[in-house]
Parts: sequence; structure tokens; C-alpha cells
Amino acid sequence: MHTHTVHVGNLTIGGDAPIRIQSMATVSTLDTQGAVQQAIDLIDAGAELVRFTTQGIREAENIRHIKAALVQRGYYTPIVADVHFNAAVADVAARYADKVRINPGNYVDRARRFEQLDYTDAEYHAELQRIAQRFIPFLHLCRRHHTAIRIGVNHGSLSDRIMSRYGDTPEGVVESCMEYLRLCRQEQFADVVVSIKASNTVMMVTCVRQLVRAMAREEMTYPLHLGVTEAGEGEDGRLKSAIGIGTLLQEGIGDTIRVSLSESPVCELPVARSLVEVVTEERGAQQAQPTGATMLRNDTLEFSSDEPDWQRYSLRACLAAGPSLLDRKAHTLVLHSPHFDTPRLESLADGILQAARIKFTKTEYIACPGCGRTLYDLPSTLHRVKAATSHLVGMKIAVMGCIVNGPGEMADADYGYVGAGRGKISLYRGKECVMKNIPEEEAVDKLLELIERDNDSSTHTQR
Repeated sequence: MHTHTVHVGNLTIGGDAPIRIQSMATVSTLDTQGAVQQAIDLIDAGAELVRFTTQGIREAENIRHIKAALVQRGYYTPIVADVHFNAAVADVAARYADKVRINPGNYVDRARRFEQLDYTDAEYHAELQRIAQRFIPFLHLCRRHHTAIRIGVNHGSLSDRIMSRYGDTPEGVVESCMEYLRLCRQEQFADVVVSIKASNTVMMVTCVRQLVRAMAREEMTYPLHLGVTEAGEGEDGRLKSAIGIGTLLQEGIGDTIRVSLSESPVCELPVARSLVEVVTEERGAQQAQPTGATMLRNDTLEFSSDEPDWQRYSLRACLAAGPSLLDRKAHTLVLHSPHFDTPRLESLADGILQAARIKFTKTEYIACPGCGRTLYDLPSTLHRVKAATSHLVGMKIAVMGCIVNGPGEMADADYGYVGAGRGKISLYRGKECVMKNIPEEEAVDKLLELIERDNDSSTHTQR
């Protein structure tokens, strides 16, 4: 997909520019010294954009001091402000950040309450007018300050308004984005990057493909940012990201990416860089001689490579198998390598099948990467939850730092562990919050008790 060029500070995105990689800080945006140091760590590790959460006016205003301190130390990498729930914060951030990310699901629409509401055509149109009245002045402000924007839709935070008209569908996700893009075009504001993210790789790829077609129908060429949100950590998080992002990059879709991991954000960057490099290498190889996975008659994919590096082998396997698995043209995967033993390859194949949501052989974890909003030590908590629940094959457990995307992105999880306040956790069964404001030190045990109680009840009912 050919996109037009967007300028974000001193960086060019889209057009003929290379694929840009980025990450997001996890420190408080009010901690100027800590924010500056983490930004430097990310930039030195390869980040071409650094994003900070700006949950309030004070955080948005402090972007100015963070940028000034970075420039003083010789760092000019663009800074992105991430805004949810408060359009006024976006207005402030536009004065200081190089780019402002807004979420259509909560920019003007109220926070999602999972309510079934009915809108008449007139009421729906009135809501669109309300969005325009708030969003257009923001665009004018961004133009005056030479600030780019990202319209970042999250599958898990669609508004009740969109849900009432479209349901939980790719069409709803795409329309949530298109409503804002039409206003950008109306106002001739071109410095826009677009993203659609989901923790479900099939949903993410489906939505982005549909968005590309929708933009083409309306003759839009905005650059796209790609990411699988709440991918988790370790090999599982890397496989989800490679399957989702890599499949689209191979189709020529994507101008900037983030590999979201529930680890130190510095760990995201070598994975993202390797993914871009491997995609580029595979494109060149395919032009010279077709490569990839071989489809067998019984709906099985076979992939063989003499790549000696495990991470790069894993990425190549994801790129080779991802499209066929996500499109459900294959349901089985067999991997071959002269460098790795059969059990390791079989485990990787199972991981790829689970990342593509075809075959679940272990517990599925939906975990956010954390940011300045996170209300507890997310990596260590995720490890404790995994240690306690890894035997629950096929169960989906979400570990979320805060409520921004928590209840939505984990909507298809069986259970959720969500930061509710400093030192406080709320537990969910599906979409329902069943325990509120539990002390953090008790929360993992309470989660286990909830799961065990439900399992006992289920077993008793079946008897």
C-alpha cells in the first residue's frame, strides 16, 4: 500500500521512508528525570519515536520539560503523547508533543460501559456532529503547532455507540477510525498516522486489511502504524507480534511498528528491528526464488530453514506460516531445521498455532506492556500469575495495568486481573467485575480462589 508522507518532528513516516520502529515509556510522565533517562535508553536501543502516557493536564504539560531536557543532551527523537478519556489533555499535549495519539473510542464518546443502547439515525448523526465540534478545533491547534496525530483505535475500547450500530465486528472497528479520518480530510489535515490494534491476531489483521480497503475506496493514503496490543511477554508475546505485524508487512501494509511486550520497553526494540530486517530479507529472497512454507494436501504447512539464530528462525517461521494460518487455509504446522532439536521445533509450532488462534496447547495470557498509567509492577505480577495458572490449558487470563483498555481488550478472556488504583486490583470474570479494590498482595491468591471456585461449581453442575 502506497501512503503519503507525514512529518513527525524531524522524522518522516510513510511514502518511501523506511519502516519506523517505536516504543512507549513505562515511567511516570511527571518524573522528568526518569522519563528522560528511559527515553534515552529507548533511543539508544533503536527507537525512532518514544511515546508517553498523558492521563492528565500536568502530564501533558510536562512533555515540554522532557523534550527540552532531551534536546539539551543532544536527543531530537520525536515525542508522542498518548491520550485517553480527556480531549482537553490532547489540546495541551498538541502544544508540546511532536505527535498526539487519540483513541476514537474515548476521545469524545464516554467510556465504554458494555451497555446495549439503541440509537436512532438522528441520534447517531447528532453524536457525529458532537465529535466534529470537538475534534476540528483540535486539528486546527495541531496545524498551528506543527503537531502530527495518530488516530489509534483499540478493538477493546470501541464506544457503546459504535457497538450499538456495528457490534463487536471488524466493520465497527474500521468505522470508528473512518469517522475521524473523514474529518481530517474535510479539514485538509494530512499529518495523520492511523492504527488499529487488537490482542487477537486474527481480528487485528482482518481489521487492518479492511481499513486499507476502506481508505482506498475513499481515496485516502494515510500511513499505518501496526501492533498487536496486550501480546504478553517472552516467546509467546514475540510470536503474536510476529504473526500479526509480519503478515501485514509482507503484504506491503505498515509504515511504523511497535512490538508490545510486558517486559522492559528496551526489550521491544531488537525484536521489532529483527522483524523488519527479516521481512525485508524475505521480500528480496522471494523476488529471486520463491521461499516460505509448503502446503501439503492434508491442510498441513511445512517450513524448513537453515537459519542458525533461534529468534530469527522463529520470525521466519511466523512470516512463512502466518498468512495461511490466519486465513485458515492451514491448521497444522511442521517445522524443520538442522540446528534445533525436534521437541523445540514442535513447541515453537504449537506456539505459532496458538498465536494464530488455531490450536491452544497452553494457557493464553493477554497482558499489556505497561506505561505510566500502570498501577503495579506488571512484569513480576505476570510471572506470578503464570506460575500459578500455567497448568490451565486453553484458559485465557488477562493481566492489565489499568482500566484504559483493560475491560475491553480482555473481553474474550475467561478471567482478568486489572489495576484499579495504587496498590489495588479488581478481578473480572469475562466482562464482569466480581471483586473490586483487592490489596495487591492478596490479588493473585484471590484470582486463584475465583478460578478454583468456578471450576468446582462447574464440575458439580456437570455431575
